Amino acid sequence: MRSRRCGKYPLFPTTLVGSYPQPDWLVDRERFKKNVVPRIRLPEVWRVPEPWLEEAQDDAVRLAVADMERAGIDVVSDGEQRRESYFNRFANALDGIDPARPGSAIARLGRPTPVPRVVGPIERVRPVSVPEARFLRGVTGRRIKITVPGPFTLSSLAQDEHYRDPERLAMAYAAAVNAELRELEPIVDWLQLDEPYLQAHPERGRAYGIDAIDRALAGIVKPTCIHLCFGYAFSHALAGSTKSGGYAFLTELERSLATQVSIEAAQPRLDLGVLAGLPSKTIVLGVLDLGDPAPETAEVVARRLDAALKHVPAARLVAAPDCGMKYLPRQVARAKLAALAAGARLLASA
Repeated sequence: MRSRRCGKYPLFPTTLVGSYPQPDWLVDRERFKKNVVPRIRLPEVWRVPEPWLEEAQDDAVRLAVADMERAGIDVVSDGEQRRESYFNRFANALDGIDPARPGSAIARLGRPTPVPRVVGPIERVRPVSVPEARFLRGVTGRRIKITVPGPFTLSSLAQDEHYRDPERLAMAYAAAVNAELRELEPIVDWLQLDEPYLQAHPERGRAYGIDAIDRALAGIVKPTCIHLCFGYAFSHALAGSTKSGGYAFLTELERSLATQVSIEAAQPRLDLGVLAGLPSKTIVLGVLDLGDPAPETAEVVARRLDAALKHVPAARLVAAPDCGMKYLPRQVARAKLAALAAGARLLASA
């Protein structure tokens, strides 16, 4: 049976949140265990020496995209193959940071972590993700997305010795993010801001988080997504913690300029009734539990998507993993993505 379609695209399109496993020949995974999401640069994780690193990263992108295409994913990323984390590539490429002397902040699991130290005005003086977006555009004919850390999260993971005001710092980051998004927009199809710290600091998020997001998205007309999560399943496993069953900050995004909201639903067993509080947003729903090493079946994916249809019309539902897939074994990630695409097709043809 042929899938129903919404306009020129199928119902329940599939995408990644952003990251995909990097090959073992490219990164040393053991080095990530002490710093799962590095906030400052961590060059020692790369196995390939600098003269050949960019070429190796190009090859890793080609492999990741090929895996996504074979699985049947509709909107692909580059798997963040060039990044040590979703955060540190962009955060440490800005003016106003002292890369030689990091600061410190408390991470979401309660531990101090090295972070960028802000010593002057935050400014984006050169493109950061634009070259990787151009490369991705050249290796696939599918729709593509690029992720950028959001201004609230950037400001939450910085030691501020210049603005000395968290809202002013967030707005300065927002202007830098906006400059990046404006150069990315002509190249890509979807743009995503990663904002996990809205969930970690909801009161500050309510005070100025939406203003910062809207400043970052000002003037952008292509689909824009805000990703909220509880952190990598890998991080929680190392810390012996569990994911919350509900978001402390979510429906507040209804009044943001973003057109999409990406959330985890599978591992935290989210009560999907909360989606009714986002009546204008496309929901990028996490239906792959990345804490479970067993790949889902197409039927499980279809059931998880179908449960959301009680609260979200089909035309506003996108299927995705819960979070980034960076720390999964690659064969598991491939199998989970294949189930994601098969489950979305199964529901669309029902």
